Amino acid sequence: MTTLTMIARVADGLPLAASIQEDEQSGRDLQHYQSQAKQLCRKLNAQSPDRCTLEAGDMNFHYLIAEGVCYLFLCDASFPKRMAFAYLEELHTEFYDQYGKRVTTVTRPYSFIEFDTYIQKTKRSYVDGRARRNFSSINTELQDVQRIMVANIEEVLQRGECLSALDTKASNLTSLSKKYRSDAKYLNTRSTYAKVAAVTVCVITLIIYVRFWWL
Repeated sequence: MTTLTMIARVADGLPLAASIQEDEQSGRDLQHYQSQAKQLCRKLNAQSPDRCTLEAGDMNFHYLIAEGVCYLFLCDASFPKRMAFAYLEELHTEFYDQYGKRVTTVTRPYSFIEFDTYIQKTKRSYVDGRARRNFSSINTELQDVQRIMVANIEEVLQRGECLSALDTKASNLTSLSKKYRSDAKYLNTRSTYAKVAAVTVCVITLIIYVRFWWL
């Protein structure tokens, strides 16, 4: 399986470490994906969603932002999202322990390239078929993956739109949806009250009519 893992500083998109595994039989242009990954890292900022999945045809970019660092993973779209983020969480834990205090001080790209050894070892434990079958036993505190924002990589890069803007739009749509549901509930309640009032008026009118008719 073709995979790409990249770790970059969010403040300026500086690559800190990377690891590539190319599947020659897939025929995929890995350099194209590398370029997209670098562009994406440069577009991230402090307001970007801390977890996101970007669709790229039959591949997906998954990223996690923590402590000012972006952990990016490119893999087949069929690869379980929950496993992808568990993998990124594990990378974050180890990388922060080793290099967390030095992240803001480095100026040279790939200053922590030696972290590739750990990336390769950890990735194998997730990509290996046996590990995937036993994934249910992994203890993780990941949030519900269904709530992780999903976008299209080409749209994000071509429009030149920051992910923070997309996240704001998604939040606005959510707010509008909640407002619509609230308004609909209010209108339904008013409609019910109106029907009850109409029935009550009819009953009272009938009672008054019968009373005065028979008196």
